[in-house]
Amino acid sequence: MKTPSELESVAGEREAVTIAEREYDGESVVAVDFGPAAGEPSVDVVGGTAIVVVDDAQYEFDVPPDADEVTTNGGVLTIRAER
Repeated sequence: MKTPSELESVAGEREAVTIAEREYDGESVVAVDFGPAAGEPSVDVVGGTAIVVVDDAQYEFDVPPDADEVTTNGGVLTIRAER
């Protein structure tokens, strides 16, 4: 699974944001860490659009078509897809 371009742009704008793409047996994961200075992100999925709010910023991106789950935990946004 590829990282949505809108999230790549956030990482380019905010130095503390890091993105990791991982492939495991039967699962693909994109993890976006907003960094220690950011507040706890929250995510809502409306239709095919994910809306992430962290601190006073809001980011929207199209959920990848193969994604099964979009969640946040411990300052990290995670997008998972079973393969």
